[in-house]
Amino acid sequence: MPPRPRLSSKPSNLKTLELLAPARNIEIGLAAIDCGADAVYIAGPAFGARQAAGNPVEDIARLCEYAHRFGARIYATVNTLLEQEEIPQAQELVQALEKAGVDALIVQDPAVLSMSGSLVMHASTQCAIRTPLKARGLESLGFGRLVLERELSLEQIRAIREAVDAELEFFVHGALCVCYSGQCYLSEHLTGRSANRGACAQPCRNLYDLEDASGKVLVRNKALLSLKDYNLLQRLEDLAQAGVCSFKIEGRLKGESYVRNVVKAYSEALDALVSRHPELYRRASFGHVRGGFTPDVRKTFNRGYTELFLDGERGDWACMDAPKSMGEYVGTVAALRPDGIVLKPAFPGLVLSNGDGFAFVNADGGITGFRADVCEGLAIRCKKPSGLKEGARLYRNISAAFERQIEAGKPVREMDVRLNVHLKDGRLFVSALSEDGREASVVLEGPFDEARDAERMLQTIRGQLAKRSGHYAFSEPAVQVEGPVPFLAASALNGARRELAAQLDALPVHALPLRRGVKDPHSTFRLEYSSGGELMRSKYCIRHQLGLCPKQGKARSAQPLFLRNGKERLRLDFHCSVCEMTVKA
Repeated sequence: MPPRPRLSSKPSNLKTLELLAPARNIEIGLAAIDCGADAVYIAGPAFGARQAAGNPVEDIARLCEYAHRFGARIYATVNTLLEQEEIPQAQELVQALEKAGVDALIVQDPAVLSMSGSLVMHASTQCAIRTPLKARGLESLGFGRLVLERELSLEQIRAIREAVDAELEFFVHGALCVCYSGQCYLSEHLTGRSANRGACAQPCRNLYDLEDASGKVLVRNKALLSLKDYNLLQRLEDLAQAGVCSFKIEGRLKGESYVRNVVKAYSEALDALVSRHPELYRRASFGHVRGGFTPDVRKTFNRGYTELFLDGERGDWACMDAPKSMGEYVGTVAALRPDGIVLKPAFPGLVLSNGDGFAFVNADGGITGFRADVCEGLAIRCKKPSGLKEGARLYRNISAAFERQIEAGKPVREMDVRLNVHLKDGRLFVSALSEDGREASVVLEGPFDEARDAERMLQTIRGQLAKRSGHYAFSEPAVQVEGPVPFLAASALNGARRELAAQLDALPVHALPLRRGVKDPHSTFRLEYSSGGELMRSKYCIRHQLGLCPKQGKARSAQPLFLRNGKERLRLDFHCSVCEMTVKA
C-alpha cells in the first residue's frame, strides 16, 4: 500500500476525504486513530443514540488530546430527541464537551443548535435526509454537514450535492437499519424502548411469519426484516465523485478488533484513492500508519454484505436465515464423528485454527454456534452441537488466528518530520518541518573536538537524528558541511531530536478546518417527527425480496400482508409508485 501523501494545511483546491470511525469507549477511539481514522464519533454520558455506549467527558477530553496530535477530529453524538425538562442538562453537557475539545456535535434535535456558539453542528442520520429539499432545509438551520440516509443511490447523492453547500457524510460499512433512519417506531411499539431515545430493541432482527389477509402462512419463522451489512469498500471513488467527503463506519457497539480491522481496511483504500488522484483529493488528517496486521473485512463480524441501493437497483439485501453474524462461509459438513466433524472446504487453502468459532442455521431457522477445541487439517474436534447434520453449510464467525494477528500486530501512527542539518564552524544547526507545516530548530554549540573519522561521524549524525521521538518520525537528513566535522556524542544528538519534538508539541497542529454552517435568518424550515400511524417506512420490500413483486412479472400477492410474531401482528403496505414498504400496527 503506498504511503499517505504529504499534506499541507494551506488553502487548496483539493477535496478533503475523511474516514470517520465509531468508538464505544476511549480505548477503541485511540485504536481507531492509530489505524488511520481521520475522525472518531463517540457519545458522552447522555443523549447519544446508543444508550449502551456512553462515556465520561474526561475520557472524551483525553481522546481529543490524542486525536488532535494528528489533526484528527472528535465528534460527540448528542443525537436523541430531547424532552423539554432535559434541555438544561443537555446544555450543560454541550458546554462540557466544548471545553473537552470536541470538534463537532452530531445532532438530531434542532434545540441543540443554539447550545453552543463555537462548535460545528452535523445533522445526524436520524434527521432522515434523502431529498434535496430536506437537505436545503437542514442547511438553512445552520448545519455544516449532513449525514445522509443509507438507502440512497449515487444519483440521489449527486442531486443533494448540487442542492447544498454543506459537507456530505455517508455510511460505507456496518449494520443497516431496515427503515429510514429516525423514522422507526417499531421498537417503541413492541417493547416501549424508543429508537429515537437511544434504546432500540432491534425488532428488525426478530423471527416472523409472513401471512396474507386470510391468515395463510406464506413464510414461516424467518428474520424477514433483517438486512445484510453494508460494505462499500470498493465504491469509495464513486462516492467521492458523487460529492461525499466523509466516509462513515457504523459500529458504536462493536469491539476493538472489529474497529481496528475495518478502519485499517478503509484507511488503506482511501490512501490508494488519494495516491491515484493526488491532483483531486487529500486525507483530512496527518500521519502515516505503519506496520501491523493485514486487514480483511470478511473475517470480522458481518451478516453477509450488500451495497444496497447505491446503483439504483434492488438486489438480495436480506439475511432472513442469519440475523446475527454468520461470518465467512468455509464449507459444508462432510462427515460427523464422535469427537467432532470433518469439513469439506468451500475454497482451496482453507486453514482452520484451534479456538475458531463456527455457526450454522438449524432446523428451526435459528443460528447455532460452537467453538473448535482442536483443528487438525479439515477435522474439527469439538463438542458436537445439537442439530448439526452432514451437508450443513458452515460459517466461521471467529477466526482465532486472525484475532491473534490483530492483537499482536497493532500498527503505529507517526507524523513525518523532514530535517535539514548544517555543520558550520564546528556548530550543528538542525531545522525541522512537520508534514502539517510546523517548524522547529535547535543549535548544538561547542566547543567540540574534531572527529577523527569524519564520514563515520556524519553517519552517526544522520542515524541518531533519524529516529522516532514520541509520535514523530524524523527523516534521515542530508548534512551540509562547511569546515571540519566536530565529534558529537550520541546523547547530544538524541537530546537535539527530543528538543525538536518538544518544540513541535508546543505548537498547535495545523488541522484542516471543518465547514461551519450559517443559519438563514429567514428560514421557516421545521423538522417534523410524526409517525402518521407508520411504525416504519423502508426502501426494502419483502415482496421484492421473496420474488412476489408485480414488477418482477410474478403473480401479484394480495395486499396487505402481515408479519406475525407470537400475538403481535404487523401490517405491511406496499407503495409501488415510490417503491417503498411501510409497517403499521
